[in-house]
Amino acid sequence: MSSDEVSSSSTSSSASSSATVEESTATRTDAKTRAERRHRHGYSRALLGVIAAAAVALVLRVVALGGRIMHWDEGRVGYWILRYHETDYFVYRPIVHGPFLQIVNDWLLAVADPSDFLVRLPVAVVGGLLPIAAWLFRERLERTEVVAFAAILALNPLLVYYSRFMRNDVLVAAFSLFALGFVVRGFDTGKLRYAFPAAASMGLAFTTKENAILYLVCFLGAAFLLADHRLLSATARGESAGEVFGRRWPRAVAARLRGHGETTGRSLLRVGGTLVASALLFLGIVWFFYAPRPDLWQAFGGSASLTNVLEAGTVGAAEKFADTWAGGGHQDHAYLPFLHDFLETMVYGAPAVIAFAVVGVFVDRYGFRGGRYREFVAFATYWGIASVLGYPIATDIEAPWAVVHAVVPLAVPAAVGVAFVFESGREALSADDAVSVGLAALVVLASLGGVAAANAAYFNSASEENKQVLQWAQPENDLKPTMETVGAVAQANEGTDVLFYGTTAPGSDDELFYVEDESSLRTPPPGGPAWHDRLPLPWYLEMYGAEVTSTSPDASPEEALQDAPPVVIAKDFSRDEVEPHLDGYEAFEHKFRLWNDGVVVFIDREALNGVSGPDVNVDSADNLRSAGGGGATNASVPA
Repeated sequence: MSSDEVSSSSTSSSASSSATVEESTATRTDAKTRAERRHRHGYSRALLGVIAAAAVALVLRVVALGGRIMHWDEGRVGYWILRYHETDYFVYRPIVHGPFLQIVNDWLLAVADPSDFLVRLPVAVVGGLLPIAAWLFRERLERTEVVAFAAILALNPLLVYYSRFMRNDVLVAAFSLFALGFVVRGFDTGKLRYAFPAAASMGLAFTTKENAILYLVCFLGAAFLLADHRLLSATARGESAGEVFGRRWPRAVAARLRGHGETTGRSLLRVGGTLVASALLFLGIVWFFYAPRPDLWQAFGGSASLTNVLEAGTVGAAEKFADTWAGGGHQDHAYLPFLHDFLETMVYGAPAVIAFAVVGVFVDRYGFRGGRYREFVAFATYWGIASVLGYPIATDIEAPWAVVHAVVPLAVPAAVGVAFVFESGREALSADDAVSVGLAALVVLASLGGVAAANAAYFNSASEENKQVLQWAQPENDLKPTMETVGAVAQANEGTDVLFYGTTAPGSDDELFYVEDESSLRTPPPGGPAWHDRLPLPWYLEMYGAEVTSTSPDASPEEALQDAPPVVIAKDFSRDEVEPHLDGYEAFEHKFRLWNDGVVVFIDREALNGVSGPDVNVDSADNLRSAGGGGATNASVPA
């Protein structure tokens, strides 16, 4: 072979090899591009799923939001919201929890008239946006799990019911979850900017309810357990604890700290500045909400001491919290009955979360899918278990809303369980495994059906039938139209509108309905002895501008009811002694709590006809009887 032929052959071979390499590189590039497109497409679908879950959540929480009559606790907070809006006087009172609802609702009342719908709206909106928090954990969960997490936060019956309830529990849970999500997102991306929304979210959590501190305790406790797992894994590989503590972990921390600037000094300066700024943001939010009014505005105007307002909104508020909740004896109760009540509420209000969480824990912990154990799932599981065991100690009453604080963390392993069933069904479908597909579909459809049925049952419920999820101090809904009629009567009347008939509880010396000085109710704390027993009626009476008085239990019925105003409110067991002295009044009797408590609202017949005509409150006919008359229906109240 000539040299020219050899050269030509070599050149041809080289060109062929080069072409092959280029084709291979192009193939890999195309494959990588397709994988990236699938990845982006998958995340886009997951994001749409999260947004859809949030949209559904908002609808479930806002539709007919004002349909249920206010609960005792809602009435208490609502009354002081109205008084703050009227007087501009506010001081932090730990027994009513954080100032968020009072401050935010005051802003709403500046643009709209008060109503049950309006004051519940902040909780409903925050609860409706809660599913969006799932997106912050997208690096820690699979796409299907992220959507499942959002769906659970959107649809769980307990979260739905108490997002439609003017209490702080859903608020503190939501803000704390967002704070955790922003911290996790900061670690996942290495970007310091997430420290600011994390600090703001945690600051808002502390403005809602004092148990925000328990969220931090749970976070730290779960993180400690994860660190323990890592240490055990390292020692199992033959590393010494001293090497892990003294070299590997400090080096990892130092590497992270040095990764935020061109030099170590600049990096540390950025990290330190971010931490200081985010801490100031947290404290600023807390101080703004907890600062007393009108002192805060006076301090800005120079007529009050800014130092005193700063102290009252920070150290002073912390001292009040410690005196009331940390050392006030509110936890002096038997543990097991509270734990039983807590678990009973979980079984009725979150059965799907319990079942899928058990599946999710086993699937993730023992590597049934992907052969790996994920720390975030374990973190949420520890947090949830601590909440289940801890809140029966921390709460002062047996209240179903406390279970919200366990449902939120357990939604993470539950999402893993839901995704496992869904993915298993999809794989079975691809393999033409009809039995497995049927089982997976049965589990998913049964769960969705159960959730839908529970949400339908609890929707605006005020029934004893749902006592496992509802709290005892919930009046029946038929009382609401009666109070609307009372409001109409009060607005048409001049002078005193409503009289509470003071009495004592049967077999007890406890006074009911009586307030010695009604003017003491203008600013908190309220005077006694028995204003709280009226709740939630003071919310409605204040909203309608009614003039209210009460009689002492020591007064005889004749003396108490002489020249009675157009509305008299009495306990159901006082009806027989009150009714003979209210000739010409209509009586509306209602359940005042889920059981064992009733109230009778007497309304002057002429005043009633004057505002609504003779057929007023037809829907409540079963609760109506003419005072002093016979033969009309008398509603029964459980003994």
